[in-house]
Amino acid sequence: MDQLPLEGMPRRLYSCTPSRLNNWLDCPRRYRFTYMDRPSPQKGPPWAHNSVGISVHNALAGWWREPYERRTPEVAGLLVAKGWIGEGFRDAEQSAAWRDRAREMTAGYVATLDPAEEPVGVERTVAAKTSVVAVSGRVDLLDRRGEELVVVDYKTGRRPLTADDARSSLALAVYAIASSRTMRRPCHRVELHHLPTCSIVEWEHTDESLARHLGRAEEIAIEASEADDRYRVWSGKARTASAADRTPPRVPPEIDAIFPPKPGPLCSWCDFRRHCPEGRAAAGDRRPWDGLAET
Repeated sequence: MDQLPLEGMPRRLYSCTPSRLNNWLDCPRRYRFTYMDRPSPQKGPPWAHNSVGISVHNALAGWWREPYERRTPEVAGLLVAKGWIGEGFRDAEQSAAWRDRAREMTAGYVATLDPAEEPVGVERTVAAKTSVVAVSGRVDLLDRRGEELVVVDYKTGRRPLTADDARSSLALAVYAIASSRTMRRPCHRVELHHLPTCSIVEWEHTDESLARHLGRAEEIAIEASEADDRYRVWSGKARTASAADRTPPRVPPEIDAIFPPKPGPLCSWCDFRRHCPEGRAAAGDRRPWDGLAET
């Protein structure tokens, strides 16, 4: 049976991705639905803007894996079309229009790149450990400028980005630290490449600013880990009781209180809003294609 760590005993490392840390920070209830509840509650329909983002990310990763002579804007566009994900759109016509738009966007971005500059990594998994957390994740593109590594993250959303987005991103900072430790090269620069505008925003971290982000990641990890432990203890007991009386376990108020909702405007976009009365009250429903930029 799962037990809470004994006082004075070392706590096991909290294994996570930056996404998991941000999920806890954004909404502990959504975190519970995503990572703890099994089976996980049913999600809502897929989002069209996610389909665009994944299609473009996959095409760019494939483009860098092409031989040098095929790294052209035309090939980038073909890769988008070939791997297009048509989920979440209003209809086939809207999907086709956005496929063409994504092709143009990706080809236009690729036209600004030097295909001869081989990246250090494409969709590269990097990892780092501290005494508290073991964090890992995949970097869209790991580049090199002189002796330093650069973390590149692609963005396809409709909102223009600023340097503050790069500076404040916990995920990018963690990726920089993990890239440096994995590749054994210094890494302080992080970049957001916004494909709709072919613009780049960047931030040059210092060792101190990276350390602050890592300290914040550890604080989040401790909070989430303690909540996880309490959930596992309850879940173990609930499974035993459920097997005895053949009734499905219900999350008690004391466990629900450990994973409270954080109602707000973002609740409109939550995959689990159908299971969260507070989220539905805080923000209205969105159609699966409402996250797309207006044409």
